[in-house]
Amino acid sequence: MATLACLPRAGPVRCRPRPALLAVLLLLLAPVVDASIYAFTDADGTTHFSNVPQDKRYRLVLSTPHDSGEVAAGKRTTGTQYRASQRARWSRLIDSTAQSLNMDAALLHAVIATESGYNWRAVSPKGAIGLMQLMPATAGRYGVTDPYDPGQNVRAGAQYLRELMGRFGSDLRLVLAAYNAGEQAVARYGNRVPPYQETMQYVPRVLGNYARNQQRPLAVPEH
Repeated sequence: MATLACLPRAGPVRCRPRPALLAVLLLLLAPVVDASIYAFTDADGTTHFSNVPQDKRYRLVLSTPHDSGEVAAGKRTTGTQYRASQRARWSRLIDSTAQSLNMDAALLHAVIATESGYNWRAVSPKGAIGLMQLMPATAGRYGVTDPYDPGQNVRAGAQYLRELMGRFGSDLRLVLAAYNAGEQAVARYGNRVPPYQETMQYVPRVLGNYARNQQRPLAVPEH
């Protein structure tokens, strides 16, 4: 998980900048990381900065550009808000990962399209990162050293999906609900899809993408 600091890589930022200093700080940070920057000021006047906001008090203060073909960081996509070029860019990696883990590539594509829109730099407001939108705990669970690395990211997300399939069997709805909301949430609701708005929208969205993928071949770029 990446964070920004007044001194680069020093952990979450806690400082008391004057307005002019704040402006300079944001300008200096912009080229350092290719992600949005969030901030909030606490009760004692200390300002906190991060590009992975895990506190609801954070507000967007600076948005840095991504590749022109990618969706904005921090925004979930609907499965259609991505360019075909982005899908093609990562198809070989996704397909080979699925094959190596004996998984359905069409499902892996469906999850990635829904999670990140094939944006390898996507960061959600909750701190999920990359193509498979890995949370830091999940990344650590599968030995990921750089969650922004597409290869590590896709493989860890695929391994997690495969593990969930082993737990929930053929019930793909529960597998996807667990990927979105967590295994504990599914178990807490009696092995049913948790009644969370995001999860209840997420599951049919992935299933819709999955059905479409099964009806047409996956594009693999030629090299």
